[in-house]
Amino acid sequence: MIARRLFLLLAAATALAACAGVCVIALALALGAWVEPMVGAAGAAAIVAAAAALILALGALILALGARARRRRLSPPGSSGLVERALALMRDKPVVAIVAAVGAGLLAIRNPRYLGAALRSFAEGRELPRR
Repeated sequence: MIARRLFLLLAAATALAACAGVCVIALALALGAWVEPMVGAAGAAAIVAAAAALILALGALILALGARARRRRLSPPGSSGLVERALALMRDKPVVAIVAAVGAGLLAIRNPRYLGAALRSFAEGRELPRR
């Protein structure tokens, strides 16, 4: 009896996911057909891709805010290496880590020297005041 319910629930979830996929594709095609006369085929494809990226970013932001874990105490900056600090940042603040990665990529494209300076400043960190 339990297995039958489980299979029915799984079938219903699969059907719902398939319907959602069909709706997303239909909406993307409709958006493309709507903007194509104004911007051409390549522009319409870019607008559809940008809309999908925006929806994905909003969904990721909502999930990240909803799954916020308890705050952990970070170790002092001098006690861990660059990799440990970067992993701690990604684990504790994923949105900040994504923004930092995009910013570093843009800096690297524009001027690689800026990226080196940013990495050096992150690796050195701030020293704790001595008493």
